[in-house]
Parts: sequence; C-alpha cells; structure tokens
Amino acid sequence: KGSYFENGVGYECFTPDVLNLGVAPSILIENVKQRFIQSGGIVKEKTPIKGIVISDNYGGAVDIGDKGEPLTTRLILDCMGNNSPISRQQRYGLKPDGVCCVVGSCAGGYDKETNILGDIIYTNSEIQNKGEHGSLQYFWEAFPVNIGRGKEPGTSDVKTTYMFTYLDADKKRPDLITLMEDYWTLLPKYQPSIKDPEKDLDVKRVLFAYFPTYRDSPLKPGFSRLLAVGDASGIQSPLSFGGFGALTRHLDRVSGAISEALRNDCLHKDDLSMINPYTPNLSATWMFQKAMSVSMGQNVDPKFVNRLLATNFQGMDDMGIDTIKPFLQDVVRVDGLVGSLGRSFVADPGYMPTIVSHVGIPRLVDWLGHVSMMGLYTTYHASVTPVITPFVDKMQDPRQRFRWRRRMEAWKFGSGSDYILPRDEEKK
Repeated sequence: KGSYFENGVGYECFTPDVLNLGVAPSILIENVKQRFIQSGGIVKEKTPIKGIVISDNYGGAVDIGDKGEPLTTRLILDCMGNNSPISRQQRYGLKPDGVCCVVGSCAGGYDKETNILGDIIYTNSEIQNKGEHGSLQYFWEAFPVNIGRGKEPGTSDVKTTYMFTYLDADKKRPDLITLMEDYWTLLPKYQPSIKDPEKDLDVKRVLFAYFPTYRDSPLKPGFSRLLAVGDASGIQSPLSFGGFGALTRHLDRVSGAISEALRNDCLHKDDLSMINPYTPNLSATWMFQKAMSVSMGQNVDPKFVNRLLATNFQGMDDMGIDTIKPFLQDVVRVDGLVGSLGRSFVADPGYMPTIVSHVGIPRLVDWLGHVSMMGLYTTYHASVTPVITPFVDKMQDPRQRFRWRRRMEAWKFGSGSDYILPRDEEKK
C-alpha cells in the first residue's frame, strides 16, 4: 500500500477498461475470411509463397510454386509479422535495437474467488543477475479466462499468465527455454494459489515469443507496389507485444489510405511511405524500453526499475485516467508525458541523475528531440489541419491530395491526438 517511499516495493493502481477484452483468434479470422470472400476475395490456404516479383509499371506477382499460376496484383500487402522475410531482406540482416521476450501459459487450476482482475505490469522481484547472460528485470501479466457472456467473475479457474522482459540483442542473452524455466519456477510466487505448477495446473497451451524492435520504425517501403502492414512494418510500440492489438488503433487510417492509394494509382514507394510515416510518439517510447532494461555489462541498483516505475505510475495515477489510460494503451501524448515526468521529478528529484546515467546522454538528447516533435505535431494537428483541410479536399492533383492527407494523419497519430480521452467520451 502507499507509495514506493512508504513501502520500498512499488505502487499499485487500478486502471479500468484497459486490456479487458478477450479475442478468440479462430472466430475473428473466420469472420474476416468470410467477409473477404463475400466481397469477391479469394483465399489460398496452405499455399506457401516462393517469392515476389515487382514491376513499377505493371504490378506485382506472387510465386506460389506448383500450387498454381503466379498471383498478380496492383499492390502487395506484407502482413507476415516481425519475422517477415521481406522486412528482413529490406533491413539487410540489421540486428534489432531491442527485444521483448515473452513466455507464459493458459491453464486451469487457479483459485476462482481471486480470479477476478488482471495485472498489466506487475513486478515481484528486483533486477536479477543471470551471470554470463546479463541482468534482467522480469515483469508479469495475468488475465482471467472464460468470464463474460453470462459467466460471472469468480466462477472460472482458468487464467493466462505471462512473464516478459526487455533486453538488447546481444548473442549472450538467454534463450526462450531458459526464460520458460524461470517462468515455471517463479510462477508460484506470483500466483500463491498454486504450489506446484506441474501438479496443480491443467495446462491448456504454452506461449513463448520474442518481439524484435528497431529504432528505424515504421519501416519505409523499399519497393513500389509493396507495403508492410502491422508488425512487419514495425508499427508496434517497443513496449508492447505487437500483434493484432498493436494494429487496431491504425486499422481505419491504414485501410483508408490504401483505398485512396489504389483509387489514384499512388503506388510508388515514395507515395506508400506516407502511409508508414515518422511518428514522434512511437520513437519517444524507446526511452521507456531503455529505462526498463539493463544492457550487457551495465551495473545498476537492483531496485532501479521498480523505483522508476513506481514513481512514474504514481505520478500518472495522480494526474487521473486521462493520463494513465492512454499510456497503458500504447498512446503517448505530450501533455500526459510532460505532466507525469514533472511530477516524478518533484517526487524523486535526487533520482534524476541516476536515470540519466542509466539511459545515457545521447539517448536522452535523441528522446528530447522526439518529445519536441510531439509538441510540434500536436500544434500542427490542432491549428493547421482545420485550416488547410478544405483546401486539400479541393486539390485537383490526386497525388498531392493523397500526400497532404497522409501528412495530416501523421500529425494526428504521431501526437496521439487520435486518442479519445475519457473526459471527451463523457461529453458525448
């Protein structure tokens, strides 16, 4: 209870309506598939892609090997995730700037009465020295399963639990098997209702993944008529796990931009790059991942991350739901960012030199540049967009109209102004 300085452990806060919706992938994919087919689309299941050929003038062709003739199209969308061979080819084997490693499971056998609320970012240990593998700070997440749709909270013993950590891509870092072993060992400490996971749990599935992240994101198209979408483009925050949830916020923007690009034949790589623009709020989150990880060979106080997170989350919680909710939903806004950091400085001014030393002066200067751009993008969206929108809509040149609309979207999304704050929802 209380603040970090009162308990020396952390800070607890409650954030309603964040990560509180479960999605059944099989149902979602089937519904999307049927809608696609009804709109005239053709689905090629169990059909491997052998290669892709691009012609700037005529379109793209997808080689499906002996499964049939090559598929031809005006525009190819790369939705193959962070392990996309196209993205890897474009990045020329570049080592990721950071990695989020996740292990976990979905299992029954937990205490029903306490299986009511979930955890978003929970720590129950300090930074752990893993020897030659470097130091790691473990975080936990947990979500009740099989509640809703008439099933009341407290009636299900099924829960999904994750353990994750942020690290660099040094080759000495531990593999996922090592992290999974730590997960099973530490799980009873996190979930006291179980003593022995092997005996007490009915494991339904085991989860493990790594999410590489690059500072140069989103990825600009390297070819005309080819656009990376979702994790393949690096659009996800360095703090998130990526996947469908990371793309949801951008679905309307990206689908609208792609439709306009096809209508007006804006399929050159310079045009498509406007769909994956520089977004300063995404770039600014790199500082948070750096602060929540420990580089190889770096000596740091084992309580560093817990103290940092507790102080910042208390500051955001004190500012209210309009600050903490957007941050937990991967939307960084300049008003909430500056306000929370200011409160953190007032609450723990003596810790600032330690934070600066941990992240490094070059990273700090780079981050301040992105924060400044967030402020500029916020101003552009609020002051410039309303003035120029009527003129943009009347432009005779479709390519210029397309590009200006994408610029205005970049100002909106790059500043987090697309996010509808809780106070604005109440006014509706």
